Amino acid sequence: MSYRLKLIFSLLMDAVLLLSSFIFTYLLLPTSISYNQAIIIYSLSLLFYYIFAYKEQFYEQLWSYASIREFLIILRLVGTTVCLTMITYYMLLKAFLPQFTIIYSLVLLIILTSSRYGVRVYREQMQELAINKKKTLIIGAGSAGGMLAKQLMQGHDQLIPVGFIDDDSRKQGLYLAGLKVLGKVEQLREIVQEMGIEHLIIAIPSLKKEELEIIFNECTKTNSKTQTLPFIEDIVMGEVKVNHIRDVKVEDLLGREPILLEDNSISEYIANQTVLVSGAGGSIGSEICRQILIFSPKRLILLGHGENSIYSILLELVDMKSDSELIPVIADIQDKERMIQVMKKYQPAVVYHAAAHKHVPLMEEHPEEAVKNNIIGTRNMAEAAHQSQVNVFVMVSTDKAVNPTSVMGSSKRLAEMLVQQMNKVSTTRFVAVRFGNVLGSRGSVIPLFKKQIEKGGPITVTHPDMVRYFMTIPEASRLVLQAGALALGGEIFILDMGKPVRIYDLAKNLIKLSGYTTQEISIKFTGIRQGEKLFEELLNKEEMDDQQIYPHIYIGKSATLYIEEIESLIDLYPVMSKEELRERLLTLANRKETPEKQQEIANMLSLS
Repeated sequence: MSYRLKLIFSLLMDAVLLLSSFIFTYLLLPTSISYNQAIIIYSLSLLFYYIFAYKEQFYEQLWSYASIREFLIILRLVGTTVCLTMITYYMLLKAFLPQFTIIYSLVLLIILTSSRYGVRVYREQMQELAINKKKTLIIGAGSAGGMLAKQLMQGHDQLIPVGFIDDDSRKQGLYLAGLKVLGKVEQLREIVQEMGIEHLIIAIPSLKKEELEIIFNECTKTNSKTQTLPFIEDIVMGEVKVNHIRDVKVEDLLGREPILLEDNSISEYIANQTVLVSGAGGSIGSEICRQILIFSPKRLILLGHGENSIYSILLELVDMKSDSELIPVIADIQDKERMIQVMKKYQPAVVYHAAAHKHVPLMEEHPEEAVKNNIIGTRNMAEAAHQSQVNVFVMVSTDKAVNPTSVMGSSKRLAEMLVQQMNKVSTTRFVAVRFGNVLGSRGSVIPLFKKQIEKGGPITVTHPDMVRYFMTIPEASRLVLQAGALALGGEIFILDMGKPVRIYDLAKNLIKLSGYTTQEISIKFTGIRQGEKLFEELLNKEEMDDQQIYPHIYIGKSATLYIEEIESLIDLYPVMSKEELRERLLTLANRKETPEKQQEIANMLSLS
C-alpha cells in the first residue's frame, strides 16, 4: 500500500475514532447539548485534531515501534484538541462544559492510544509467533496459495509466510491474506536474498509438470528448502490443508504428464480371471500386482524365486482387502518343468513376465546368468504359457534392448525375439513392453544417489553428458497392463517417455531436494562402465513406426528374428568363455554377424 493511500485511510479512521469518542461521551453524560451544538463540537474537534496532528507529524510515526515518546505525542494532541475545541465553543456559544471536557478527553485518549499501540502489540505477537520459525515465500497467489497462507498464519509450528510470488502481472503489488505479491518467478533469487527467505512452497495444484520443472529450476538457484502442494487430482474435494505440503519428488520433474489407464479395456481381460505375475517380489512385478488387484481378478499367482520378497508383497496385498485369492508360488523360471507344472495347475488366462536380471555391470561380469535367466527363463515361461493356452502373455523389456551395448540389453533383445517367434506358432497372444529406467526400482540410480547423500557424498555419475529416459514404477506397471489390453500378438509396445533426462541434472536436483547444495554434496565423475552408452533408444531404425495406438503408447514394427542362432547360443553358452559369450550376445542382438563368424558358428555346431 502506498503512503498516500495509508494517509487517507488513517485520516478516515481517526475521523471515525473522534466521532466514536464524542458519541460515547454524549451518551455517558446527561447533558443538554442540542443536535446542532454537538455537530459544532465534533467539527471543531476534527479541525483542531488534523491541524495539530500535522504539526506533531502524527502520521509520520512508525507505530509498530511506539514507545513513551509516541504516547506523549498522543497526550499533547488530545489535550490541545479538546482544550481549543472547548475554548472556541465557549467563545461562540458562551457555554462551558467542564464535565464533558474531562470525560471526552479521557475517552479520546484511551481510544487513540489503543488504536496506535494495538499496531505495536500485533507486531510483537507476530514476532513472538515467528520465533524459531522459517520465513516462507508462497509461489502462486491463487486460491490454493491464499488458503495455505491463512492456515500457516493461524499457527504452524515451523513456517511463517511473508509474501507471494506470482507471474500474473495483474497481481503484482496486491495483497492476498494480508501478504503482498512481491514479484515474479524470475525475481525469486533476488527476493529470497533480500528478505532472508528460508522456505519456498509451490502452491499451484493445477501446475503442469513442465511448468513445475521451470519453477523448481529457479528455486534451485536459492539455498531455500523447496516444497509443494500435491497436484489437483491428489487434493480431495479441492480443499488445501497444511498437512498436504510435501517435498518435491524426482518424479514430479519428469516433464511429462502421467499415463492414464483405460480401465474398461483392462477390466475386460483381467476381471474374474486367473492372473500370474513372474518376478512378483521385484519393484516392477510388485507394482503390477498392486495395479492388477484393483481390477478384481479371481486369483493372482505371485511367482518368484526369493521367498522374502514374495512374502512381503503377499502381506501388502492382503492388507488391500481384495476378494481375489492370493497364491504365492516359490519357483525359478530357469526350471522349465516347474513352470509347466505351475501353469498347468493354475491355468492362468493372463501372464505378466517381469522376472529378469537387469543390473548392467553385474551382467557384464556374469553373462552366463543373463543367458540362463533372461533368455532361457523367458523361453521357459513362454513355452509353458503356450502349452497351457494362456490368453495373453506380456513380457517386460527395456530400452537397453535397442542397439544394445551391454550383456543385459542383448539378453533382453533376444528374449523379445523368442516371445515374438512364439506368437507365430501359438494361439496365445505374446507381446513385449519396452520402457526406460524406472525411478526408485532396485538397481536404479535414485536409491544409490540417496545412499550417497546420506553418507555425505560424493554422488558418483559416470559421465556429465549421460542421458536416460525415466518413468515412475506406477507408470511402468500401467503400461504393462495397458499393453495386455491392446495386444493382438507379436507387438513391441513403447511408451512415449518425453525428453531424456541428463543424469548429472538428476543428481543436482536430488541434492537440492534433500536440502543440500552442490557445495555440500559434490558430484564425482567416474567414467563410463563397460556395456554402458551415453544415451538409450526406444526403437532401432528397423522397428520405427510413427503410429500411436493409444495416448503415449507406440508400437514398433516387426524386425528380423534370429531364432536358430538364439537356440544355438543356448546350446553352446556353457562352453564359451565370458568374453566370447559377451561378443556373441552383442553380435546377435545387433544382427551384425559376418560371414566368417557365421562359418565359425557352423563349425562349432558340427563339432558339438
